[in-house]
Amino acid sequence: MTSPPISIRTYDVAARTTDVLGRILCSARNHQFIVDGPVQNGCPGEELTPPEVFLSAVASCGVELVEVIARDSSVPIGPVSVTVHGIVDRSKQPRPDVTLFNTIRMDFLVRGTDGASAAALVEGFKRR
Repeated sequence: MTSPPISIRTYDVAARTTDVLGRILCSARNHQFIVDGPVQNGCPGEELTPPEVFLSAVASCGVELVEVIARDSSVPIGPVSVTVHGIVDRSKQPRPDVTLFNTIRMDFLVRGTDGASAAALVEGFKRR
């Protein structure tokens, strides 16, 4: 049995400095994790960096929504994976006061179903 959709969803996360320059302690609900600024910024770069965390969130959203859409549409599927490749070219930003990804490519692999059903599930993700 699926739960009815909730129209308003709220999320609270936090981040704070640590004793190491560029190392950030993040938290969401009762979970904590470390994020490092990239080496290019003079930071440790040992843990996941903010762009990697962002792209991981996009990839995990893709996997989760394909599973949910398949379930809600009664489309049987096997394992789902998403890879995301992002490029930031700081010399080609639209404005000097922002840094954006210039390119993001997502590749979905949906096993256990035919190509047309997999494509429809990915299109469902894109519409969300």
